[in-house]
Amino acid sequence: MAMCKGNERRVFLGGLTAAAALALSPSCLLASAKKPLFEISLAQWSLHRMLRSKQLTNLDFPQFTQQTFDIHAVEYVNQFFKNKATDKRYLTELNKRSTGTGVKNVLIMCDGEGHLGDPVGKNRTHSIENHKKWVEAANFLGCHSIRVNAHSAGSYAEQIKLAADGLYQLSTFAKDFDINIIVENHGGN
Repeated sequence: MAMCKGNERRVFLGGLTAAAALALSPSCLLASAKKPLFEISLAQWSLHRMLRSKQLTNLDFPQFTQQTFDIHAVEYVNQFFKNKATDKRYLTELNKRSTGTGVKNVLIMCDGEGHLGDPVGKNRTHSIENHKKWVEAANFLGCHSIRVNAHSAGSYAEQIKLAADGLYQLSTFAKDFDINIIVENHGGN
């Protein structure tokens, strides 16, 4: 067995130390783990230009996400299947395509369905009714949540009261479907 000379020994030991440190680094631990530390989902809005230009369809979004990004969970935007919330054939096909590629449906982002904190009671009630179909669609697709906007008007205290009322009513409905209501943190209070 050959003996290492002074400088060679330091280079060897330095390399050995670096190799040991690299083997114990978090990135190596993550690479060797079977399940990632965090699971992420892709929000459909990230590809809104492709969807709006018809380069990608809502039905193809789950498979595209899995094949292109190796992401296995998706968040839908209701704008891309606005008239399909109650279409069971369409939702069945969307569910088939997502589960067929091993993609989990996580939530539906809901826009354009009215203000859940509207100061006019009948408008608030109408908004709540508009959101119910998305609660049902989310449940059908196996999602855990819908994301809503809680726009209102008036003083800060009035807006809180009105938004709380609309969210309470929608949440009460959603409870029977095991769907969470998540409020988007943009657009007013």
